[in-house]
Amino acid sequence: MIGGNIVKETLKFPAEGCITCGHKMCTKKVSLFSNLDDHQIETITGLIERKQYKKGDIVMHTGDDFNRLYIVNHGSLKATTYNEDGKEQILYILNDGDSLGELSLLKKVTSPYDLIALKDSYICTIPKQRFDAFIKENVEIVFGILESAHEKIISLEKLVGAIASNDADTRLRFLIQRLIQETGQKNPEGIVINLQLTREDMANFVGVTRETISRKLSNLSAKGVLKILDNKQLLIIEQAYFEL
Repeated sequence: MIGGNIVKETLKFPAEGCITCGHKMCTKKVSLFSNLDDHQIETITGLIERKQYKKGDIVMHTGDDFNRLYIVNHGSLKATTYNEDGKEQILYILNDGDSLGELSLLKKVTSPYDLIALKDSYICTIPKQRFDAFIKENVEIVFGILESAHEKIISLEKLVGAIASNDADTRLRFLIQRLIQETGQKNPEGIVINLQLTREDMANFVGVTRETISRKLSNLSAKGVLKILDNKQLLIIEQAYFEL
C-alpha cells in the first residue's frame, strides 16, 4: 500500500491557486457551491484550510475520522479500498474542481477508503466544525449536499455492476467511460482523456495483468475505437462503444 507524508513548505500552491485567489477559485469550481451568492462564497472562503501532498502521499486512511470536505484545487486523488487478498479497488478519481466528503459535513463518519494523491496535489478542505455554523444560517445548501451525494451513490451503483461482471472488457469499458466523464476534453478528432492512473492501476480495476490491459488498449486502437497518444493520454474516437 502506498504511504507518505504531507508536503513541506518547499511546495507552493500554483499561481492560479489559493495564494493569489484567496480560495475563491477552488470554491467556485465546486458544483455544491455553484448557486451561492457572493456573500455566501466569501463566507465559505473563510472556512477553507490548505493542504499540499506529493504523489503517493496518503491524504486519509481507512478508518480515519471523515470530518471535512475535500476540494481538489490542482492535482488528482484516488479513493481506494482493498479486499482480503490485498487487491486494490478504485472507487473514485478526483481531478481539478472535484470534491469529496459532502455527507461528512452533515454527520460524523469514518472513512471507508484510503484517499491517495496520484500526483503532486493542492487540496482545499473545509472542516465540519467550521461548516456547522454556515449550515445553520444557510439551510438551503443541505439540498446541494444531498444532490452531490446522490450523484456519487449513482456512480458507485454503476461501479458495483461493473465489478459484478466477470467480463474484463465490460470493466474496461466502464473505466474508460468514467475517465471520459471526469477528464474528457473534446477536440475535432474525438475526446482526449488524461490518464492519472498507471497501467497497473487500470489492470487492478479491470482484474487483469498489466500486459493484458496494454494488449486490450492496443486492440481497441487497431479497431479504430481509440488512439493511444502516449502513456498519459488516449483519444476516444468511438465514444458510443464505451456506453454501458
